[in-house]
Amino acid sequence: MELPDFMSYANRFSANDFVEKISRIAKRAGAKLVYASLVLYYTLQSDKVSKKDKAIIIGALGYMISPLDVIPDAIPIAGLTDDLAVLAYVLKKVWGDVDTEIKEKAKEKLTKWFDEDEIAEIDDIVK
Repeated sequence: MELPDFMSYANRFSANDFVEKISRIAKRAGAKLVYASLVLYYTLQSDKVSKKDKAIIIGALGYMISPLDVIPDAIPIAGLTDDLAVLAYVLKKVWGDVDTEIKEKAKEKLTKWFDEDEIAEIDDIVK
């Protein structure tokens, strides 16, 4: 699957829209997508990440928030696969700059929507 130009979605990102969308789609999206989203969201708030990396994170989160992307989110099952691909791509690019504290904070937040078996799925997200 070829990644879309997710940077063109940077202007669609806002913290409020992010929180609202994650809360609304969490269970349907799955633990991997939610974890990747949360790690990127928390990483965006870190002063240890370059402006360049923050820009691509904003683009990826804007893409995830946007209802108008390559595969519309309303399409069951397939609708969020492009979002996960974009988030995983960006997560791999910045993973080395993500503090353990951020990873744990995101994992802790997952307990709001997922059980332990579902959370275990996140272990291979950046492999």
